[in-house]
Amino acid sequence: MRIALVSSCAVSVPPRAYGGTELVVAELAKNLTRLGHDVTTFATGDSEPAGKLDYRFERPIWPPFESAEMRHAAYSWKKITTAPGGFDIVHTHQAPSLAFASLAPSIRTVYTVHHCRDERLIELYRDFPDATYVGISRRQAELAPEVPMDEIILHGLDPDLYEAGRGDGGYVAFLGRFAHEKGPHFAIDAARRAGVTLRMGGGVHPPDRPYFESEVRPRMEDGKGGIEWLGELSHVPKLSLLGGARAMIFPIDWEEPFGLVMIEAMLVGTPVIAFRRGSVPEVVEDGVTGFVVRDVAEMAERIRQLDSFDRVRCRERARERWSSLRMAREHVALYERVLSRSTRGRPATAVPNAIRVTSGPFSRL
Repeated sequence: MRIALVSSCAVSVPPRAYGGTELVVAELAKNLTRLGHDVTTFATGDSEPAGKLDYRFERPIWPPFESAEMRHAAYSWKKITTAPGGFDIVHTHQAPSLAFASLAPSIRTVYTVHHCRDERLIELYRDFPDATYVGISRRQAELAPEVPMDEIILHGLDPDLYEAGRGDGGYVAFLGRFAHEKGPHFAIDAARRAGVTLRMGGGVHPPDRPYFESEVRPRMEDGKGGIEWLGELSHVPKLSLLGGARAMIFPIDWEEPFGLVMIEAMLVGTPVIAFRRGSVPEVVEDGVTGFVVRDVAEMAERIRQLDSFDRVRCRERARERWSSLRMAREHVALYERVLSRSTRGRPATAVPNAIRVTSGPFSRL
């Protein structure tokens, strides 16, 4: 198949540091190419995806900017619709592309919904029912029943890029944006309650600065110690942080649709201790790859009980479940089903009776 992947123009593919969607796009490009498909990725000029690259902007437009994303989408679709030989499938990962897809009804379009429920985008999706919508967790789909996600494909990463960690650093780790929904203040509270050092990787984005200054910085600078902030991390220092940690704590305070950092930790053998929000129950296998907890107190208790945790079993299970090759194969199967349909799309008001889940604990539902 000739496949076009449309990423954002905010972050390169793969990302140098922050960028979950762009990391998924990079893994898709790599494995779709590995499976023998002709892949072109529309991203930024500094990107290095497998296959071919095309771009409107030489460098990422950060912070994300709506008009830039629209210009990026317009450029991508112009190239898609005029490409010699055409494309069999366009798989977009940014919402503005849907408007341009509607102008090229002969091209089959797949769109992965990477965000949590957003009323403004739900209205957009209602206007473009002909695309095939893909969710990234069952919980995400449950919270947005108006979006016709008739396929759930869980993310995956390249297990070979994640060496086993010993977990002998004597600390627990937090890795993510320093934003209220990510819960870094809860991470500090849980580590302090458990009596362990917390090493934190992540940056503060401009919209999150007031939260950081009111909730996180005072905890870091209260004189109690035990908190090390490493800043935003690229791949190698991120692996060092996760590999040496006794656990990675994931105290999210929102319905996060997925959370790639969970499977990054598992792939090095480090258990994830996470609040029961969003996709956490679908990703963390309690007692095998981590623990699902209710609150800070239970998180601290689990931290104190990690001496007998089987890191080898955790890593083996993560390699079984979270391979990006598995993710790519599931997408190929989806593309083939889309191409085989005699008619495209669905009525604008339709909501599917059942959600097809192609991987994970719900795969047989």
